Amino acid sequence: MTMETLEQRVKRVVATELAVELAQIGNQDSFVENLGADSLARVELVSALEAEFDLTIPDDEADGLQTVQQVIDYVLQANEQAVPA
Repeated sequence: MTMETLEQRVKRVVATELAVELAQIGNQDSFVENLGADSLARVELVSALEAEFDLTIPDDEADGLQTVQQVIDYVLQANEQAVPA
């Protein structure tokens, strides 16, 4: 998976879950401050990301994912760990 593809997939999930136009989502945007997510929307976003990327995000780690870029980095790292060397 290329970085561009990963970035677009994350942004597409964010756009769908938070009802925000895809073009309005920047990598440094905060889910709460810039994109208007409340606590329920964040939980639903994490669930959608888990389904999209076939991974489990523990609650303590999900709490630390505050921006689009942090999610991209998290998924990238999770994918690297899942691929055997």
